[in-house]
Amino acid sequence: MEKNETRQTENKMGTMPVLPLLMNMAIPMMLSFFIQALYNIVDSMFVARISENALAAVSLAFPMQQIMSAIGIGTGVGISASIPRRLAKKQPERANELADTGIFLCLCYVAVFIVLGLTFAHRFYAMQTSVAEIVEGGTVYLSIVWMTCFGMFFGVLFEKMLTSSGFASYAMIAQASGAIFNIIFDPLLIFGLGPFPKMGIAGAALATVMGQIFAAIVAFLFNVRKNHWISFSLSGIFHPAMRAVKEIFTIGFPSMITMGLASMSSFFINQVLLQYSTTATAVYGIWLKLQNFCFMPAFGMNNGMVPILSYNNGTRRYDRVWGTIRYALTIILSLMVILTVVFEFIPNTLLDLFSASDTLREIGLVAIRTCVISLTFGGVCVILGSAMQALRHARYALIVNVLRGFLMPVASFFLLSAVFHDVLKVWGAVPLADATACFVAIYLYLKMKKDLLAEEEADS
Repeated sequence: MEKNETRQTENKMGTMPVLPLLMNMAIPMMLSFFIQALYNIVDSMFVARISENALAAVSLAFPMQQIMSAIGIGTGVGISASIPRRLAKKQPERANELADTGIFLCLCYVAVFIVLGLTFAHRFYAMQTSVAEIVEGGTVYLSIVWMTCFGMFFGVLFEKMLTSSGFASYAMIAQASGAIFNIIFDPLLIFGLGPFPKMGIAGAALATVMGQIFAAIVAFLFNVRKNHWISFSLSGIFHPAMRAVKEIFTIGFPSMITMGLASMSSFFINQVLLQYSTTATAVYGIWLKLQNFCFMPAFGMNNGMVPILSYNNGTRRYDRVWGTIRYALTIILSLMVILTVVFEFIPNTLLDLFSASDTLREIGLVAIRTCVISLTFGGVCVILGSAMQALRHARYALIVNVLRGFLMPVASFFLLSAVFHDVLKVWGAVPLADATACFVAIYLYLKMKKDLLAEEEADS
């Protein structure tokens, strides 16, 4: 699939004005992430109509799904930061090497999770609850998600390849197509509409993985037919370059840690909430879906921002680097403030989407109104953390990610629960954790900027 001879002399990431470039790269990804988040909410809405225990089962599966996402997205972040740097340095062979190595890594991930799906899903639920409906339904759901995970891993990888080469609109189409596929098939397979069998929670899982597979196929075809900056080869896939593996993990590992720790955090927080009721874990699952929806603009902005930062850092155009970060922060902070205000006014409406019982509503109203305070702090962490990774200060991003993703949330939930013994008061742990991480992120970002400005001065 040799396409390298058709390359342009320089990618648009080095020539297009910063704000239009950021919008050109980020808006398609923000839209596609919004659609993806909408699917996550719709999925839980349909599952909630089966029963509250079914919603709890899917909520308890969320940490394990986050682990898969952590590995896939972390690898994708490594790809999306490394390929633009190689393109900027006029090293197309190294860019192709990174793409081939990414495919090899995804094949390894799939093998691991197939084994987990066969051996660990039931044990994971049984050690958390004795409610038969939750254990049985959750085991079915998680087994399907794990054993057919190739769509998720390859979908993320191929979408990141498109974004890293400047084809964000194609990545948006691929991701959105999978999410729309998912939304359509969710009710058909869960409730058995038309010619489809009634599969319940298994139908929700099947719709999820089918959507992921569809998105992966679309993204792969776009790479083959439209992406002239990189190409694949079978010899490269099955003989991965260790230097490419190192480059991918050096940049992407903090993202893996972030999301991996977030999954561990969710697991431990669920153990705190299970002391009160399974309803409390269902509420936490709802909040995670809503939070995910709110952060999708920031994740989309990151997908557009990281290749720009990486490319211009590679060419030492620091004015474009700082301008990109400044615009990204301004846009995301504005959106987070708007979402915070909106959510504070409509918590009842949000809970209605999940067929909330009176008990779930009593806990959920307090939870949403408290947790939503964290959005602005979290948005800053997401943008600055990704900037640190793209600018090769991954250790700073790792510090922020560990704090925000695991240490502060878990410690805050355990502390507030021990102090108040009240499920309505433990939700203050969410804004407390994000605010602490935000202040650390700002400090480390300013330190990084000072270091890079000193390098710029030395170069000139």
